[in-house]
Amino acid sequence: MKIFSAEQLYEADRITCEKQQISSTDLMERAAGQIFNWLNTRMQGAQVPIHIFCGIGNNGGDGLALGRMLINHGYKVEVYIANFTDKRSKCFLINYGRIKDVTKNWPKLMSGPDDFPEIHPDDIIVDALFGIGLTRAIEGWVKELVLHLNSSPAFKLAIDIPSGLSANGPVLDPEGVVRANHTLTFQTPKMAFFLPKSGQFVPYFEALDIGLDPQYLIETKPMASIVLKPEVKSFYRQRNKYSHKGDYGHLLMAGGNQGQMGAMVLSSQAALRTGCGLLTVHVPKCGLDILQTAVPEAMAQPDLEELTISDIPVNWSPTTVAVGMGMGTKAETAEAIKTLFAQTEQPMVIDADALNLISEHQNMFDSIPQGSILTPHPGELKRLVGEWTDDYDKIERVKQLCEKHQLIILVKGANTLVIGPGLIKINSTGNPGMATAGSGDVLSGMIGSLLAQGYEPIIAAIMGVYLHGSAGNMAATELGFEAVTASEISSRISESFLELFREEAPPQNSGSKE
Repeated sequence: MKIFSAEQLYEADRITCEKQQISSTDLMERAAGQIFNWLNTRMQGAQVPIHIFCGIGNNGGDGLALGRMLINHGYKVEVYIANFTDKRSKCFLINYGRIKDVTKNWPKLMSGPDDFPEIHPDDIIVDALFGIGLTRAIEGWVKELVLHLNSSPAFKLAIDIPSGLSANGPVLDPEGVVRANHTLTFQTPKMAFFLPKSGQFVPYFEALDIGLDPQYLIETKPMASIVLKPEVKSFYRQRNKYSHKGDYGHLLMAGGNQGQMGAMVLSSQAALRTGCGLLTVHVPKCGLDILQTAVPEAMAQPDLEELTISDIPVNWSPTTVAVGMGMGTKAETAEAIKTLFAQTEQPMVIDADALNLISEHQNMFDSIPQGSILTPHPGELKRLVGEWTDDYDKIERVKQLCEKHQLIILVKGANTLVIGPGLIKINSTGNPGMATAGSGDVLSGMIGSLLAQGYEPIIAAIMGVYLHGSAGNMAATELGFEAVTASEISSRISESFLELFREEAPPQNSGSKE
């Protein structure tokens, strides 16, 4: 599923009208009809008061068209217009005329707080004040209207985007954003739905197909795209019946120091459960017994030092390397990382303290193998790219780093982003229960394992993040968010693979039989 910018969606509207020989008002009618169908299917004629708040642009025109359709089907509807300027869009004016033709109660013009209606908690609010073109904060009495709507416990439905949000820009005033319970967006979700600062205003959404030109949607490069099960399933490589462990790669994992060997245990278990054929784990001598006891399937390679990592020999040519988990940041460890980068040509996974060492020694970037996957948590990311002003600035900084050094970087969060040169993928799996110690170690092991098996770096990153989130969802479903641990996520990796091939059950008819 693609994510387009507001500008691209306006262009899609224009091309659709041109190719299909329809007016922009006809396209608006089609969009309003989809919203009406959604509401009508759920309400089934219920006489619950519906309050539609319209701006004076095209989003307001959508609201007016919806109000007319609801009135024509016998619903109890009140339409209000935020009359804050004399400038009105053409489509708004056309639909303003149309709704006046079907109701004795003309839309009520609001010019200040004295015009705000009283809303019962059981009523429904439809937000059609501002659409995706908004690029400034809502001000004045219109902001007071937003606060008035937010103060009501009534169910709030946003048309296309909650008013006050920009489709692909930062949140300028969190107080001036409608806190919708549900958003019905047109054709595709918006970037704002998936980022920390703006995503909180879109807890649930559905994308309604309004018939935009399919050729444009297929051929146009989007801002980003959402990773869904069919895409990940298409990446999966079926195993050959006559294969052996050597066919699935030899992963070297390096990390751990005194008191932090759990990170290596979690990463190692996850790597093996994700399918690499062979695993060698390089740890300080103090971690040797721990590793061989907890992960008997792994081969252990002891460091020269007792308590920390000082050297990571790769003279035996592993397929790929995953490094950094629980490693520490001592001077001798920094030298070991520098040497590892210099001696390694193939893409690797770089996590945790290896990232912290890179942020302290920026010249290391020049020796990181191209195509390597960096998996920082938010604090580590900030140390790598510097302070950002908003989510979009953060993404831009990461994109620049990826382009400069040809890397893949994860921006972890409720919707983890996989960013590579010219590409942003938004993960669709995961839950708040996965915000737990060791979860990132499991993810690094999974991605390293996929990389060792021969998946292209960008595919390994996308698959690893998706399967990790899927395993976390299964753990949360069974245990609840609070009880999810990294070990529980790891134990469900096998199930996350099986889920890729599980067909959705068809809906069952729950009606009684005579």
